[in-house]
Amino acid sequence: MKKLESTLLNMVVVLVAVAVITSGLLAWVNHVTEEPIRMQDELALANGIKEVMGTDQLTVTSDEEVKKEFDGKELVFVVHKTADKQGKFLGAAVESTTMGFGGELKVLVGFDAEGKVLGYTILQASETPGLGAKADKWFQADGKGSIIGKTAAQPLTVNKDGGDIDAITASTITSRAFLKAVNQAYSVYAAKDDSDAHSGATQKAK
Repeated sequence: MKKLESTLLNMVVVLVAVAVITSGLLAWVNHVTEEPIRMQDELALANGIKEVMGTDQLTVTSDEEVKKEFDGKELVFVVHKTADKQGKFLGAAVESTTMGFGGELKVLVGFDAEGKVLGYTILQASETPGLGAKADKWFQADGKGSIIGKTAAQPLTVNKDGGDIDAITASTITSRAFLKAVNQAYSVYAAKDDSDAHSGATQKAK
């Protein structure tokens, strides 16, 4: 068998062939893993909603994407409305994203029918290692900066900004970002609630 000559043309052909094969393999792997990843994300979200609403005895009645402007920038939120097994409105879990110290900070916040915080979970954090984990615990019911049971009708703020929430030790920026995400989530939830109430009243009046 004649040995393939090491010419520029041959090297280009080999490199192109390797690139095509590699691209094909990556596309195949992406196709194979896409559905399992999507299902895993959906399961994680479903469990997250139950966690922040404080019960697994619920049904998600709607998942609505809402766009609202904050600080001159349009942001996208997702409102997951929930009801108990008898169909009674329980409140909603709201996905909210802000910029933290190291990047995006995405949280899922649960509100009851009166707008009080039932719970929360961190969906995504790009903070300094350790700070994201601290935020996941710090503001919980047994944490030093607990927001559980509070309402953000008046924005929740840290002590340094005149509020009553203890900031994470040595991480005021992350604390501010977290509370901003919660405040924005409440604003979207409250506005959606008012909109639905007016809509219902209008429909009843017709």
